[in-house]
Amino acid sequence: MSNKNLRTVIFLGIASILCILTIQFFWIKKNIEFQETNLSIQNRQDSLSRVQFGDQVTIALKKVADEIQRINQQPGDLYGNVKQLTTNYFTVELQDTLHPFLLELLLKHEFYNHNIKEDFQYGIYDCFSDSIVYGDYIKFEGDSTFTNQELNDDYKLDEDLQMKLNSDLHYFSVVFPKVENVSLESLPNDVTPWYYLFAIILFVMIFFGFSISVIFKQKKLSEIRNDFINNMTHELKTPIATIGLSSETLMNLDPENAKDKLLRYASIIYKENKRLESQVERVLNVANLDRTEIKLNLSLFNVHEIIEEAAENFEFNQLEELGGSIQLDLNAENPLLKADQVHITNIVNNLLDNAIKYCDKTPEISISTANLRGKIVISFKDNGKGISRENLKHIFDKFYRVPTGNLHDVKGFGLGLFYVKTITEELGGTISVKSVLTKGSEFIITLPTNGASQT
Repeated sequence: MSNKNLRTVIFLGIASILCILTIQFFWIKKNIEFQETNLSIQNRQDSLSRVQFGDQVTIALKKVADEIQRINQQPGDLYGNVKQLTTNYFTVELQDTLHPFLLELLLKHEFYNHNIKEDFQYGIYDCFSDSIVYGDYIKFEGDSTFTNQELNDDYKLDEDLQMKLNSDLHYFSVVFPKVENVSLESLPNDVTPWYYLFAIILFVMIFFGFSISVIFKQKKLSEIRNDFINNMTHELKTPIATIGLSSETLMNLDPENAKDKLLRYASIIYKENKRLESQVERVLNVANLDRTEIKLNLSLFNVHEIIEEAAENFEFNQLEELGGSIQLDLNAENPLLKADQVHITNIVNNLLDNAIKYCDKTPEISISTANLRGKIVISFKDNGKGISRENLKHIFDKFYRVPTGNLHDVKGFGLGLFYVKTITEELGGTISVKSVLTKGSEFIITLPTNGASQT
């Protein structure tokens, strides 16, 4: 995907998200306004119902008080003696003698006449001590009748209480337990539609960010793949062209008069063929790593022997012409590994090859070993170009090569360090790197000496 297409996708994605969020914003705003309107209407209806209920109860209690005063033949104006303290609590000031069963009978009668169909509880208070002396709970049944929670008869009242009710002055109160003094505005409303909008925004942003990151990763992978194909084409075409040219020259030589040239061109063909074989083998090995087809042939061997042999080969074949050297400091007391000898050899060769390739001066390489907590630590230190901190975290990625601008002076596929890290971890070890630009790098491999692996 080109940069232009990528910018277009991001722009269209952001525009789509903004449109969706704008629509959601206005929809939620309208919904909240609609809910507030309904809430206001409901509150007015509830307020009206509460006022109507209070008026009905007040009228009923006023009639009860009048009837009690009439029965007791007590003159006087009872205006204002009924007080509504809360929505469901009322008091009636009589200052007269009061019998509970007469009060109960009158309350049931007046509540039924005024269509008050609620459970209620009444209490009779002593005017002098302001304490309750008697009370009962009356339940409204489905057949439009009031029944006592417990049946109360005269014989259940002791003589002292009966005498007190007949002689002292009293007032009474009525409470409706099932009538609550709660409006819709006081109900908890912790979750508002705005929270849903914020949740949607968060989810969409996370999804969009994840999608963009996937697109960038795919774009980067595509670029790395194209670079790999270009590098592989160049790497394979060079030995093929050399082999073709040498073969064509051989066909034109006189075998009897050009034996030296024949031998030289034959050696060139052999060398380039080996180089081509090595490149193909490297690509195939990484392909097998992708398919998790790593087959380890474990055996016990001395890693010092592998390092010494590899150092000798590189000094003879490459460093001799460059004037470089490899210094060995093999101090591990236990150099025995139970691992795959071929893969360990490839790891050592890869790290030595990189140390030479990425050096812009006379190569000076040092290899050291040491034992640490049942493991062997192998260090490869060079005086090469070094790696910047920005590139250091990517060097073990497949196909990754440190950018060198327009220069392509170092050949390779970007597979070597990926292979080294993968095999090291398969053998139960770890690899780390320290590097300073223009001063060199140090690769440190740690492997278990007891043969433990993660495979």
